[in-house]
Amino acid sequence: MSKKVIAVNASPRIGWNTDTLVAEAMKGAESAGAETEKFDLFRLEKYTGCISCFGCKKEKNRGRCVCRDGLSPVLDAIREADGLIIGSPNYLSEMTASFRALYERLIFQNLTYNAEVPCCNERPIPVLLIMTSNAPDSMYQGLLRDYQQTLSRFVGPTEVFVSGDTLQLKDYSKTDWKWTMFDRRNPEGLQEANKYPNLFLYIPALFHMLQQYHLYTLYIPPV
Repeated sequence: MSKKVIAVNASPRIGWNTDTLVAEAMKGAESAGAETEKFDLFRLEKYTGCISCFGCKKEKNRGRCVCRDGLSPVLDAIREADGLIIGSPNYLSEMTASFRALYERLIFQNLTYNAEVPCCNERPIPVLLIMTSNAPDSMYQGLLRDYQQTLSRFVGPTEVFVSGDTLQLKDYSKTDWKWTMFDRRNPEGLQEANKYPNLFLYIPALFHMLQQYHLYTLYIPPV
């Protein structure tokens, strides 16, 4: 039976940097024989982040967010998947609000508040976290390290891919005032994301996990 990989685009712009990288990662998964399904968070029905209802802390809802809205199909699909690709641009030194909404509910549903067994996720899956930014690749290492550690603990072993120095627009001169911060970039060039065909080939560890992954009773990697 083929593996199922869920891909999530947390960018509002289709066909740009983040979406391009998510699509290339999907191609890599498909080339390994996996089936893929994609969700664009900005195209879903109305949803929110975690509302702190604590419904997921009932045994009958163990590891399952009980809030039903536009994010529910995404959370349901991830729960049944064998791998997760999730990409977000960096907006004002953070991931997008849509990424955060999914992240809150994805993590909190597996948090037990039990020191001995802090995570109730009995089916961890490999995760590829993609971030694009117009800042250098090394700009947000602390932010990405925190996300990697939390995703690894509550969802599954996580690899991070960063594409920095990306373009926000193809031609900055078309705005109503002069942009001086990005003069070093070629405004006629393609997005940085286009440099990375078959992104999964750049993530051999995750690529191997996707092919070889086995389910464990409980997985809480060291952080």
